[in-house]
Amino acid sequence: MLRWMLLLATHLVTLVAGFVLGIYVLPILTAPPGPDEATLLSTQASALFKGHFDRKLKGSDLVHWGEGEVRILSDKIAHEGQLSPGPDYKLYLAPEFIDTKEGFLRIKERSIRIGDIKTFDGFLLPVPTGVDVGAYTTVVVWCEAFSQFISAAKYR
Repeated sequence: MLRWMLLLATHLVTLVAGFVLGIYVLPILTAPPGPDEATLLSTQASALFKGHFDRKLKGSDLVHWGEGEVRILSDKIAHEGQLSPGPDYKLYLAPEFIDTKEGFLRIKERSIRIGDIKTFDGFLLPVPTGVDVGAYTTVVVWCEAFSQFISAAKYR
């Protein structure tokens, strides 16, 4: 009997570990390539604002982080750097700088979702028509599926 319980327990642990690992690895395996360097460089001259994602934000951790420069143009937002891989990342413009999950949940209804982030080695997202990027101060990367703060960058 003990042998069967031990066998069941080890199989359950293996199943759970495989599921958790799959959630982390699947976005990496299915991610499209990020924008090429020339495309990202072309956003430097016309950027209205610039900010920086920092790995060491209060709400970031070993598996939820971002680093690199983010450029805000009137019609697109470009990121040159790295994001930790994960599922269901969204980019938001927020009215104030926050650096934790609790901080973002507090201002989420006043923030505007720009789009889905599907690449982890830089991204280029169009700004929806009618959105005034100057009306906000911060870009936030948020994992919608797990309500997890990834990173934020103040740009003005």
